[in-house]
Amino acid sequence: MKAQGGKSIYGASVGILMLDARFPRIPGDMGNALTWPFPVHYRIVRDASPDRVVRKGGAGTLDDFIAAARALEADGVDGITTNCGFLALFQDELAEAVNVPVVTSSLMQVEQVNRVLPKGKRAGVLTISSSSLTDEHLRKARVPEGTPIGTTEGGQEFTRAILDNELELDVELARQDNVEAALELQKNNPELGAIVLECTNMTPYAADIQVATELPVFSIVSLIAWFQAGLAPGRYL
Repeated sequence: MKAQGGKSIYGASVGILMLDARFPRIPGDMGNALTWPFPVHYRIVRDASPDRVVRKGGAGTLDDFIAAARALEADGVDGITTNCGFLALFQDELAEAVNVPVVTSSLMQVEQVNRVLPKGKRAGVLTISSSSLTDEHLRKARVPEGTPIGTTEGGQEFTRAILDNELELDVELARQDNVEAALELQKNNPELGAIVLECTNMTPYAADIQVATELPVFSIVSLIAWFQAGLAPGRYL
């Protein structure tokens, strides 16, 4: 048997474009490599801070993300994702820049989740910043018009600590923010049949949200597990 070369790295099918951030990435966060049951390959996009990407619409960072995506492809990944749901804005540009599949945002699964829910039910989105989530973000991710939106903005800990890139995170307060925001979203939308977590830093609290709301909860981790299964079928079962 002869081995076939051509890549710089082997075994990591998914490449992840990372924001330039230093806040704590606890297990469950996609930026913590221990979250994944399969190898991933990270590349940090320097100066793409949480504030710049979320609150400022990623201003001036597109070329850097494209360069980083091309570097991941050159390294040998089979597909690319990002660690911020707000990068849905760059979905088309990143997909056109490389020759591997690209999934920029957890928001891209809302339409799919709707298709599996009972009649009269629909998915809602929980975001880190509803004031920054524009119609353009939703359109680029093909989120259906009128999708209910909830947010942790205005909570005690989570949104501030992440977007201000703080070096400490009170995990229990962050968990409380996420659960309370999910319950508020459910209360305001009786037709809610599932929750999609926009923010990749929300995934450590997905189980707590599911228990509190008794609804299915979908995240970037669930989406990329599906993505990985297509890029490398059966490799990590």
